[in-house]
Amino acid sequence: MIEETSSGVVLFRKENDKILFLLLHYPSGHWDFIKGKMEEGESYHETAIRETKEETEISDVKFLDNFEEWIQYNFQYQGNLICKKVVFFLGETQTKNVKISHEHLNYAWMDYTSAMEKTTFDNAKTVLSKSYALLSKTL
Repeated sequence: MIEETSSGVVLFRKENDKILFLLLHYPSGHWDFIKGKMEEGESYHETAIRETKEETEISDVKFLDNFEEWIQYNFQYQGNLICKKVVFFLGETQTKNVKISHEHLNYAWMDYTSAMEKTTFDNAKTVLSKSYALLSKTL
């Protein structure tokens, strides 16, 4: 089994009195958050910032303290079993316009209820619900 570590961000912005979360539509069909493999010498936060810039062209990310959620899952790639560990941070942006990379089909800013319906995987739904719980206490 091959082990990989990735880092990502649950990106949100405030619009009037609403909190909107960014979801990306991946070519395999699922909707999920920004994430990507760590490069040598990068910290988890550096990877999350780089991936956000690469995948959305958003560069103004302010991480919220006290949020670090790890998920783990296995998948097959080119006949190999991959054990993927991903750490997610919660980040705020002021940027509304997104320019997705070639890695994605589409994107959407959604309120919590819509994002929960659209998010494909249970582990991502768990990360989203924990994000929303923290935001509900702090904003």
